Parts: sequence; structure tokens; C-alpha cells
Amino acid sequence: MSRENVSLHPLKTAKYLWLGILLCALVGGACFLGGRWSAGQSENTQIDAVVLQNQLTEIRELATVTYAYTNMAQFESSSDFYGVKVPFTTKSFILTYDGTIKAGVDLDGAAVDISGTTVTVTLPEARILSHEIDEGSVEVFDEKTSIFNPFTVEDFTSFQADQKAAMEERALSRGLLEEARSKAVSSVKQLLAAALPDTYTVEIR
Repeated sequence: MSRENVSLHPLKTAKYLWLGILLCALVGGACFLGGRWSAGQSENTQIDAVVLQNQLTEIRELATVTYAYTNMAQFESSSDFYGVKVPFTTKSFILTYDGTIKAGVDLDGAAVDISGTTVTVTLPEARILSHEIDEGSVEVFDEKTSIFNPFTVEDFTSFQADQKAAMEERALSRGLLEEARSKAVSSVKQLLAAALPDTYTVEIR
């Protein structure tokens, strides 16, 4: 009886030893794969952030608000001599025209960050992106000129620049940029929501 017990003991020891080695191998493999998976997840997160940012950058300028207007303005100029208007040198006209101001955000300056399933987008401030005057809508009324002080190209150029600045100031006072940013936030959320799984949330700053 004692010989049988002695002969089986080394076999049991070897069996337990192999089981221990196998268990250690499984644990080590699981840890290794887990590390690789975590690294892969981190890498994928970075790639996703870059991809999303590139999608926004491709849009470049996101014009979200269009402010259309019709303006009437009067131009008058005359020569003066030490603060005294010189007779017969007055030139003037009344001008009406249509214009369009577009406002929005420049998505080149947007930044995207991903933390877990939360995508945070930081947008630049809204600004005026373009301001165009419809040349076909320009009409001139009551034009008066003087042979002593004729109209010049500079008269029209400076007058147009002054009127553009005045129209932009009017649009800004009516909340143009606030509305542009609000609509930009909504547009970016919709864009990213369509590109992301339903489990993700989008926050705009």
C-alpha cells in the first residue's frame, strides 16, 4: 500500500505543476491582450478625434445666418477754404442698393476632444464672413456735380466702405453674431451626431 502511494505522489505533483503553469500562461495572456486592447482603444480615440476635426475643417467657414438689407444713403461733398464752403463746388447724390451679410464660425479654428463616449467641440467666436453689395440693385438719384469738383473713383469707393461699415454695425446691434453662434452650435451637433454611434454625446463650447 505504501509503495502505491509513493509512486502516485510524483504524478500528482507533476499534474498540479502543469496546471499551475497553464494557469499562469492564461493569466499572462489575458493581461497582455488586455493591455493591447487598451492601447488600441486609446489609439482609436486619438484617430477618431482627428477624423472628426478634419471633417469640420473641410467645411471651413460655416455660414449660419444671412442678413439681407436694402439701404438708402446720401453722399455730399464740397471744397472748402479754411472751413468755409466754396460756392459751386458741391457734389451730391442719393444711392439705394441691396446687400447681404453672412455670419458664422471659421471651423478651421475648431478643436475636438474625446473622453470616453463624450465628444467636446470648442468653436471659435462667430464673426462676419462676407458682405456683398448687389451691383445690379444700385440706383443713383438726384445726382449733382460741379465742374470745379467732379466725382472721382475715390468718392464712390470711400462712400461704399463707409456704408458697409454702417450696415455691419446695424446688423451686429441686432444680435447677428449671437444668432450665428447659436445656429453654428446646432449645425455642428447635427453633423457629428450623424457621424457618431448613438452611445456618444456631443458637447459644444
